[in-house]
Amino acid sequence: MTETTPNHTQTVEGWAALGPRGKITPFVFKRRATGVDDVVIKILYCGMCHTDLHYINNDWGIAMYPLVPGHEITGVVTEVGANVSEFKIEDRVGVGCLAASCLQCEFCNANEENYCEQMQFTYCGIFWDGSITYGGYSKMLVADRRYVVHVPENLPMDSAAPLLCAGITVYSPMKQHNMLQAGKKFGVVGLGGLGHVAVKLGKAFGLEVTVISTSPSKEEEAKSRLGAHNFLLSTDYEQMKKESRTLDYIIDTVSAPHSLGSVLELLKVKGILVLVGAPDKPVQVPVFPLIFGKRVVAGSVMGGIRETQEMLDLCGKHNITCDIELIKPDYINTAVERLAKNDVRYRFVIDIAQESS
Repeated sequence: MTETTPNHTQTVEGWAALGPRGKITPFVFKRRATGVDDVVIKILYCGMCHTDLHYINNDWGIAMYPLVPGHEITGVVTEVGANVSEFKIEDRVGVGCLAASCLQCEFCNANEENYCEQMQFTYCGIFWDGSITYGGYSKMLVADRRYVVHVPENLPMDSAAPLLCAGITVYSPMKQHNMLQAGKKFGVVGLGGLGHVAVKLGKAFGLEVTVISTSPSKEEEAKSRLGAHNFLLSTDYEQMKKESRTLDYIIDTVSAPHSLGSVLELLKVKGILVLVGAPDKPVQVPVFPLIFGKRVVAGSVMGGIRETQEMLDLCGKHNITCDIELIKPDYINTAVERLAKNDVRYRFVIDIAQESS
């Protein structure tokens, strides 16, 4: 465990799950001494991703306890190692999902560290020194410089934090599949933490955005507040049929098991559907909409560090941030309960520096 590793000498206060489906409790632990390639960050804000919930509950059977969640981290630099030249003290920085990778495989060399077979997460990963990584539900982080990014000066640190996961998770497939073309028709399935950022990115790049949801109550939110051009109720067969073959691209952000059949029919011939949600059970993929429309179903997970910086810079240029509900640390357990019910618009962000009431 990290707290028993010899070179882990920096005491940190945080909040951890001590077992599956347990409460998040105050937790004091050790982080590694600052290495030559390290950046020490005073954490100001940390978003609460749906992935945190899966790990806290051990839904995927891979959690390691005690578990300090959090991979949507913003803060300021307080110390840098001898080899660090790209960051200086008081820089505004962010850390997302990645803590380490092999640095030498084809994916690391192509700035796609997120696909490295030895990639390790910001929490519940195994760092190079053999220690278990602890995430952003804590007051300080020691991160290797190669996995740290600059946060643009004009972006608020609290509402920028979820961009480190939600933002890059939708931006990466949009870029990789050439979706960022003004005038193209772009569908977003699900209007949650990922979906609302996809809408904002689509709007910024001049796409015609259609939100697809099972909740009729989301229509006003999608169109009036977020500026989506169209809204489709996915449970309305006639409405969905009418819009058959109208969309060039779709990003599906839903994290619950569902069928892709009716959504695939919305795509034009050769259209692309990318899955970025992570249901705990397989989704249903009917074959006829694929073979009769020459359509493609792909998957994508976050992005590399260079791409994450690119995304943040574009968000700075277009003033894109996440819609958040800012909470104090003593509200974390209530937020976890609400997150399980999707009762958040659209991301909880913990004000780490704020003393609990």
